[in-house]
Amino acid sequence: MTGARPADAQRHLLVLGVDSGGSGLRVALGRCAADGAEAGTGVAVETVGVRTFDEPVPTGPSGIDAGLLLKRVVTAADALLAEESGAPGRPGGPGADAARAGGGPGGGPGGGPGGGPAAVAVGAAGMVALGEGLRAVLPGALRDGLGVRRVALASDAVTAYAGALGQRAGTVVAAGTGLVAVGTDLRRWRRADGWGHLLGDCGGGAWIGRAGLEAALRAHDGRRGGSAGLRERAEAVFGPLDGLPGLLYPRPDRAAVLASFAPEVARCAADGDAVAAGVVAGAARHVAEAAAAVHPEGDEGGVIALTGGLFRIGEPLLVPLRAALAELLPGVRAVPAGGDPLSGALTVAAALAGGTLRLPRAPGLLDTCGD
Repeated sequence: MTGARPADAQRHLLVLGVDSGGSGLRVALGRCAADGAEAGTGVAVETVGVRTFDEPVPTGPSGIDAGLLLKRVVTAADALLAEESGAPGRPGGPGADAARAGGGPGGGPGGGPGGGPAAVAVGAAGMVALGEGLRAVLPGALRDGLGVRRVALASDAVTAYAGALGQRAGTVVAAGTGLVAVGTDLRRWRRADGWGHLLGDCGGGAWIGRAGLEAALRAHDGRRGGSAGLRERAEAVFGPLDGLPGLLYPRPDRAAVLASFAPEVARCAADGDAVAAGVVAGAARHVAEAAAAVHPEGDEGGVIALTGGLFRIGEPLLVPLRAALAELLPGVRAVPAGGDPLSGALTVAAALAGGTLRLPRAPGLLDTCGD
């Protein structure tokens, strides 16, 4: 949430949230109550400022590039902290004295030594399988670079959960290019899919786009199961379909290219194309099955939230999805997502700073240190 700067800055801490995904990296500075006070089921945190990097952090043989992610986070944090303090430079550099003025808990207005943030939460796509380097490097590097005392490293599925539902039990499906479902009873996490577009992410944007393009190619070949409407849409977007493999296969961002066709599939479905409608209905079924796989046991009256850009394709997906959820999760109530993964990272950081983190720790999903 946003609002006026608190009159008593001594009672507030600054925290940092990071969202690293397939489309780029975002860093947000937030302000929260120093006593860990909560509003309802979420931690009360005000967003002070945001910095965005449009290029995603790459992965290699050793996993997510920890050095590049660290460089971007520290660069963004320096700028955000300087803006917040009104100083021309970073804590520890030019303008550091002004940044430290006021001396909040821990030695600076942020609550960390030297005026750095009291806590940092990093949510990253691929944290479970590709985050070993981040977990080895970031806690110490962030302590050295920003003076931060408490660090949380989380899967982007967990920060999506925290953004959507805060710290209450339930289920969240996060769907954009890919798809992952997470649920918790606040004792343990359950996770389904999120295996990437080659092995899973069933029902996500890349899955829908790939199925739509397959139907377009079937029509191009004269095979059964094709759709003339999808063929026309594919030709309008990508050009002659004979060139589609050469256009798609060499690209490192092919999952995003596939996902870019998902709205076209939804439009064809809305126009009455039976093949496109079948693709989108199949996606809805996959979403509901992933949600059912992770929903807390014995929580028949619980809640589920849907978050991510996929759900903006609208009623062609949402109508069959509502029906599938009613069948597989009867009595579970759908609620609007309260925020996105970046706000979720701030929520985790604020809870960590205030000692009120209730979301369960689990290796690769939510690791914390210094708390």
